[in-house]
Amino acid sequence: MDKIALVTGGTRGIGRAISEALVKDGFKVAANYAGNDEAARQCAEELGISVFKFDVGDFDACQAGVKAIEAEMGIIDVLVNNAGITRDAMLHKMTREQWDDVIRVDLTSAFNLSQAVINGMRDKGWGRIVNISSINGQKGQMGQTNYSAAKAGLIGFSKALAQETARKGITVNTVCPGYTDTDMVAAVPEKVLESIVSSIPVGRLGKSSEIAACVSFLSSDGAAFITGATLAANGGQYIPT
Repeated sequence: MDKIALVTGGTRGIGRAISEALVKDGFKVAANYAGNDEAARQCAEELGISVFKFDVGDFDACQAGVKAIEAEMGIIDVLVNNAGITRDAMLHKMTREQWDDVIRVDLTSAFNLSQAVINGMRDKGWGRIVNISSINGQKGQMGQTNYSAAKAGLIGFSKALAQETARKGITVNTVCPGYTDTDMVAAVPEKVLESIVSSIPVGRLGKSSEIAACVSFLSSDGAAFITGATLAANGGQYIPT
């Protein structure tokens, strides 16, 4: 029987690359998205996946979304919490709305979706949860107290949930991408981007496919002995101790 994977933010950027990689691995993929209907339609057609529109930061919407996915496709075996936003500002200028929006979408969403799928995984005795954090959740970043806090929170969330679920055949891991060649990074001013690239030892931005390959492995049977781990994929820009 085919395994079912849900990728949040799965129709664009790194999320789309993850959806594509999991399709190649033999998963039936459901990709969640927030608002870009045209990108979702194109992704569904090109990858042959199902797409579902709901707000990952809304608990009730996630419960309803997972029920809709499972009614159409079956019990979810793999959850990739990839959806994320930025609302950058220095703390002394950051609004409560900027803080709340990022925490809700980037961190609370992982609780919302994991809570919705965890019982199905426990009943099956098999599951994979992969949370997409960031290099800035490991090292921090000026102007991103909200984003860095949310992405650091994903690491702690993963470590705690990994301990809860290990004996149920469920692994929970985190991938921390560095600066990756996506539309979000492409919008950075050229001089800033040049400075970023010059600080990466491998001398280039990451590729979405390289981040997807990390998720592909952690979602496989071969990664069954890896749980609570944090995988840094950043070209050597930041090396955690």
